[in-house]
Amino acid sequence: MNRVTRLIVSVLIFCFVISGISAQQRSVAAVFPENAQLGTPLTIAVSAPSPDNLTASLVAINGERIGAVSRFFTLSPENPSIQVSITAVPSTAVPGAARIVVKNNSQEIARLPLNIEARSFVSEEIPLNESNTAIRTEPDPQKDRESQILWQILSAAGKEMYSTDAAFILPVESTRRTSFYGDRRVYLYSTGRRDTSIHAGVDFGVPIGTPVKASASGKVVLASPRIVTGNSIVIEHFPGVYSLYYHLDEIHVTEGVMVTIGDMIGLSGSTGLSTGPHLHWEIRAATENADPDAFLARNLLDKDAIISKINGLSAE
Repeated sequence: MNRVTRLIVSVLIFCFVISGISAQQRSVAAVFPENAQLGTPLTIAVSAPSPDNLTASLVAINGERIGAVSRFFTLSPENPSIQVSITAVPSTAVPGAARIVVKNNSQEIARLPLNIEARSFVSEEIPLNESNTAIRTEPDPQKDRESQILWQILSAAGKEMYSTDAAFILPVESTRRTSFYGDRRVYLYSTGRRDTSIHAGVDFGVPIGTPVKASASGKVVLASPRIVTGNSIVIEHFPGVYSLYYHLDEIHVTEGVMVTIGDMIGLSGSTGLSTGPHLHWEIRAATENADPDAFLARNLLDKDAIISKINGLSAE
């Protein structure tokens, strides 16, 4: 082999090695689903070299961020290279083309197209008596403290996966609903003033004392009375995903305990800001209000589907 031939072979080998290294270090990402309604939970999966500080943001075409920034966690010990994050399309987002931007230590590593579909919501007027008007309108340091505590819980970037349930279940047997996710509300105060709000969950019209079940396995991270939401329970299921149960008559769990899907955690009531007996059921993903019904229909951590998609993209 002459000198020129050896040089050519060396260059080819070098290019092959570099190409292999680049393929191994290439970041790939996917979002499930690729078409989403307002309120739809999104599962974002990423395989990236040195995933030190992965974050994801839902961004409009004009570059404006929509909703909260979500963080990633390891899908499973068997697949440590695959990181996932769960967020939701806000009910206030503008329908149309958008994208998921994934960053690693502030450096953009992936852009995923997402089509946000239009959706209609119920409009309702809710008259409030003097007591409920005061709860919504009068300043109260305790109310502020309770709000801060809840926000600290919902915005915590944990790493533990407390649930492997394929899908969530309804927290009560009854299917009678008095309010729906995303309802556009107008509160009519006893003072004659009015104010607007968006309903963050689903209200089930059930009698006081109706058993309330954990909608998925998880860890109880809040179980206490609150001024606005009455006797309240919050359960963490996996990082950034929480179910909330408000206006209970009784709380039957304590903070820090683990519950299994279907466990009875309390009894429904009409405590806090409430106009009648009901259970308010809410789910948050990366602090965003997500449509609870979507969690009944889909496994957000379908490992087989996620691994298959990421492996397929990596092989391209």
